[in-house]
Amino acid sequence: DTSPRSLHIPFIATALTPTPHRPIITERSVSIEVSPTTIKIFRLKPALLTSLAATSSRAFVFSARRSPPAVRNIAFQQVTSRSMVATDIDGKAIAAAIRKEIKDEVTALKDQNKVPGLAVILVGSRRDSQTYVRMKKKACEECGIASFGFDYDESVTQEELLAKIAELNADPNVHGILVQLPLPAHLDENAVLDAVHVSKDVDGLHPLNTASLCSTSTHVGATKLNWKDLSSVPFHIACTPQGCIELLDRSGVEMEGKNAVVIGRSNLVGMPVAMLLMHRNATVTIVHSRSQNVPDIVKKADIVVAAVGRAEMVKADWLREGSVVIDVGINSVDDPEAKRGYRLVGDVDYASAKEVVGMITPVPGGVGPMTIAMLLRNTLNGCRRA
Repeated sequence: DTSPRSLHIPFIATALTPTPHRPIITERSVSIEVSPTTIKIFRLKPALLTSLAATSSRAFVFSARRSPPAVRNIAFQQVTSRSMVATDIDGKAIAAAIRKEIKDEVTALKDQNKVPGLAVILVGSRRDSQTYVRMKKKACEECGIASFGFDYDESVTQEELLAKIAELNADPNVHGILVQLPLPAHLDENAVLDAVHVSKDVDGLHPLNTASLCSTSTHVGATKLNWKDLSSVPFHIACTPQGCIELLDRSGVEMEGKNAVVIGRSNLVGMPVAMLLMHRNATVTIVHSRSQNVPDIVKKADIVVAAVGRAEMVKADWLREGSVVIDVGINSVDDPEAKRGYRLVGDVDYASAKEVVGMITPVPGGVGPMTIAMLLRNTLNGCRRA
């Protein structure tokens, strides 16, 4: 058919902002007129388009370069298969970029004779806890943050632990105190965490930090915080929820006015990430183990944060086409073909979800690297505010 054809279809465009490490995903609508010799694109703002995937009854895929005022050099290909394949949100790359930013800021602080310091308390000999502590110390070293390790046998008394925390609270060289969880059963976890001074609670779990997060400051005269710059918030925010928001921001996902569903209501992730999404003016729904019709609720979401701790619970048919999924879960499932006899998966069935959603965090390599990056940021912020 040599006659021109016009289509009006939604698309997802991957572009770059002025800061190269922040790829942006934007949803727009475009009118396209196709003839044998020309392709005209209307209502498309000039941008550096690295990829453009459009879905309709007939799907088309484009790639283009910016050449204002018109977009030229367009490669056109009609595809018969469904073209909605999710973009991975690369937590490793984003976390690496953040660590580089932190390193630069730490270097600037050292010129002012300030060195951020993180103290890590480890109780017992759990291998997973030891691994996490090693990773945190390594990240500190990479960014120029001083790290202080305090390891205790599992038999340590609560009095000994509280005495060490009191000592670290008073140490001006320590700007963050991290107590590696879980603690042995004979220790009162809440009492230990609450003993950390609120200004050094880089885990963001102190009741006063939690209360500050839950203040919306909507009343007249209240100080308005810039929730688009979490580094500027004057208290510590839990690391994993903070990392989730940073992933969305650095992937160009608009939160304002969007429907966001958080699966899980834990103090560690579910509740704080819901508050952070609300501070960004999303309409937030929290679903949990007593919620009814959960798939129907999740299906309405533009943004889904899964933090429930159940392997691959969220199926593709729960998810809205083109939605964004942040998968916080990390679960092991048996896999005889894997070297260790198991593999790690998230709370979302990644393989099937990837065929439906617009963007998704893989597991591993998504949220996980961000948690440590946010711990470093909190320590840096603590030094700034000291």
